[in-house]
Amino acid sequence: MDLTDSQTVVTVVAGLAILAGLAGVVVPGLPALPLCWGGVLLWAVFGGAGLGGWAVFAAVTLVAAGGAVIKYAWPGRNLKRTGVPTSTLLAGGVLGIVGFFVVPFVGLVLGFVAGVWAAERLRLGSNQLAWPSTVQALKAAGLSMLVELLAGLLIAALWVAGLLLT
Repeated sequence: MDLTDSQTVVTVVAGLAILAGLAGVVVPGLPALPLCWGGVLLWAVFGGAGLGGWAVFAAVTLVAAGGAVIKYAWPGRNLKRTGVPTSTLLAGGVLGIVGFFVVPFVGLVLGFVAGVWAAERLRLGSNQLAWPSTVQALKAAGLSMLVELLAGLLIAALWVAGLLLT
């Protein structure tokens, strides 16, 4: 690999963007799917892959858009079905953000759990009733992360296939 070759440099940078996107599934603050999508866009524009690169980019765009929609719609539908209100999730999100700055990385999860539990405790008036809602919110957050990870891995696989075929 010759690093003076601009197409090689673009390919390496695109791969690093995709890896950063995959890490962004679990690292707060990194936009996972936009990073993966942007890496493939960079490769399609400057990587010299031609029409095949644009075909890969079109497929990746569909996967990224679908993943972004499913990431919110599927867990949200599950939460609505179990009766967890949007205000509870909002409280969890706000405390999660605060927790991220108080206790980096782990604080996001701790703050989210504490926020959901506190909101449900206030709404339902009982620890025993608040805990099942908290568990459902955690399951929804896990499902959202899983959907995002699978979409990111599919984007990476499409990009690698594009590298091999173009």
